[in-house]
Amino acid sequence: MILINILGLGLIAFIVWWFWIYKPSDATELTAENKTIVVDSGIYQPARIKVPSGKNTTIEFLRKDGSPCATTVIFPDFEISRELPLNKSLTIELPAMEPGEYAFHCPMKMYSGTLIVS
Repeated sequence: MILINILGLGLIAFIVWWFWIYKPSDATELTAENKTIVVDSGIYQPARIKVPSGKNTTIEFLRKDGSPCATTVIFPDFEISRELPLNKSLTIELPAMEPGEYAFHCPMKMYSGTLIVS
């Protein structure tokens, strides 16, 4: 019985770490050739993206994950919310941004990413 409780607590700790604490260390530079974020297996890939400041930015999302939470991406700082079709690309236009970090995520924040504007 104690072993089951320990395993349960370990699983809960892992889920909390994976969805809310873990942050990938490297950021991918957004270029003309690399503008697609793939939504699959519980993550945005890449999850940290560098974009230039002062310019409108176009990002393409490709959702491969059938999870209901993956259906929507939200950019709260810009009041943008878009439905992502399954296995189809969707282009999102973002306004020119000041330098800083801007979050994007699913409605429950299980999928999360960061725009790094410099």
